[in-house]
Amino acid sequence: MSNTATTAGSVAGVRSIARCSDGEGTFAPLFFSEDDFDLARAKAICRKCSLRHSCLEGALERGEAYGVWGGELLTDGVIVETVRRRGRPPKIGLRDLVVDEVPAPPHRVA
Repeated sequence: MSNTATTAGSVAGVRSIARCSDGEGTFAPLFFSEDDFDLARAKAICRKCSLRHSCLEGALERGEAYGVWGGELLTDGVIVETVRRRGRPPKIGLRDLVVDEVPAPPHRVA
């Protein structure tokens, strides 16, 4: 077995225990949404994940263009606080949105 095949197998094994992975991509729309509420929910899922730091590190190494990775929002491969909306910026700054995570599927509950 080649080293590449072993690495690919171990990555797939690690992904299967991540809190965001249910094997069907159910949570994917949250992690790649443009809605602030969805992004806050995605970050809440990451906050309790034991793979959070390695996920973010991997996303930065791969140069992921956008999405929530390891609890951080990436835009053009760089960690940002919020997504810049089209048009003129609001006169009053927006507050950080913090929400509870969405209920985890039964097979993900410890």
